[in-house]
Amino acid sequence: MRILHTADWHLGKTLEGRSRLDEQAQFLDELYQIVKDEHIDVIVMAGDAFDTVNPPARAEQLFYESLSALSDKGKRQVVVISGNHDNPDRLSAASPLTNDQGIHLIGYPTNDIIRVDVPSADERLSIAALAYPSEARLNEVLAETFEEKLLRDHYNLKIQQAFQHLSTQFQPDTVNIATSHIYVAGGSQTDSERPIEVGGAYTVAAESLPESACYVALGHLHRPQTIKRAKTIARYSGSPLAYSFSESGYAKSVTIVEAKPNEKASWKEVFLSSGKPLMKWKATEGLSQVYEWLDEKRDLQAWIDLEIHLTDQLSIEEIHQLRKQHSGFVHIRPKFKELQQIEEQKQVEKLSIEERFVKFYERQTGGGLPDEKTVKLFLELANDMQEEEAT
Repeated sequence: MRILHTADWHLGKTLEGRSRLDEQAQFLDELYQIVKDEHIDVIVMAGDAFDTVNPPARAEQLFYESLSALSDKGKRQVVVISGNHDNPDRLSAASPLTNDQGIHLIGYPTNDIIRVDVPSADERLSIAALAYPSEARLNEVLAETFEEKLLRDHYNLKIQQAFQHLSTQFQPDTVNIATSHIYVAGGSQTDSERPIEVGGAYTVAAESLPESACYVALGHLHRPQTIKRAKTIARYSGSPLAYSFSESGYAKSVTIVEAKPNEKASWKEVFLSSGKPLMKWKATEGLSQVYEWLDEKRDLQAWIDLEIHLTDQLSIEEIHQLRKQHSGFVHIRPKFKELQQIEEQKQVEKLSIEERFVKFYERQTGGGLPDEKTVKLFLELANDMQEEEAT
C-alpha cells in the first residue's frame, strides 16, 4: 500500500496581506500529479487544511475541488483531520457528501479508528486518527492546577492513553498507521506556526506515539522532519509552501510511505517545486547594491525580505521605485550604521567582564577560545586593578 502524507496546507493564508491562493492552487495541481505518478492508494492530510476558522470562499472551493480530484470518485481514499487552525465543525460538515467519495473528514478526536478498504492495493487500512486534541476538543480539564509541569505531564498522558485505546483496535491483517496534529517534543519549529502549547504544556513525548502503528503521520511543524526518539517511524511532512521568512531556504516536500500488514514501513520524500520562494536580501553596500541585484534580475519570482544598510533615510519615492521594479518586496527594512553601532555597544555592555574578555580573545586570535587557566588569570588581574582604583 502506498500512502502519501501531507499537512499544513493553510489555504487562504496571506503573506503580509499578499494572497498565496494562486501558489496554493499550483501546489495542489502538483500534488495531484505526484499522486498519479507515484500510484498512491491513500492520502493522509494531517491537519491545518485552512489558515483560519473562517476561511475565504475561494480557499474552501479550492479545498473541496482538490479533494474530489485526488479521490477520483472514490478510487483513492483521502483522510483529513483538523488542525489547530481549522474549525472542526466546519471541516467535518461536508462528511455526508464526501464519505461516498472515499473522503473522510475528521473534526474531533474520536474513540474509534477509521477502517477503509483499499482495492487498488488489495488490502485494508486502519487509521488511529487523532484530530487536533486541544483541551476543549478532549472535552475535559487537563488538571486542577495550572502548574506547568503537571499540565504538561497530564496532557501527554491523555494523548498516550488516546493512542493506546485506538491502537487496541488494530488488526494483524491490516496496515496500521496513526495521524495527529500535535507538537512532539524535539521537533524543530518556525515562525509561521501558531503555538499550540502554552509554556510547553501542550507537548507530547516522542515515546507516547503508538509503537504498534507502522507509521505516524504528523502535522503542525512546517519543516519536514523525522522524530528520532519515537518507537516507530513518525514524521512531520511539513507545509507545502514557505509561510514565513524563517523558512527561507527550506526544501518543501511530501512523504510517501510504503506499508504492508505486519511489516515495517519504509518512506521517501518527494520534493515540491510549487510556489514562490521566500528570500532574504542583505544589502550591506546600500541602495546601489540593491539596484545591481535588480538589474541582474535576481530572485525575479520570489518574495523578498530586504535589509538595506544606509547612512540616510530612504525617501518615499525611492521605496516606490524599488517596489515598482520588483513586486515581490514584502519588507524593506533600513538599517542605519550609527544605530547599529549603538545597538552593538549596548549588547556588549550587557555582557559580564568574563564574556567580554572571551569575545576580545576570539577577535584577536581569529576565532580561538581562551582556556580556563587564561580566563582565570585575566579575572584575577582585572580584580586587582579594581581594588587599586578603589584605594
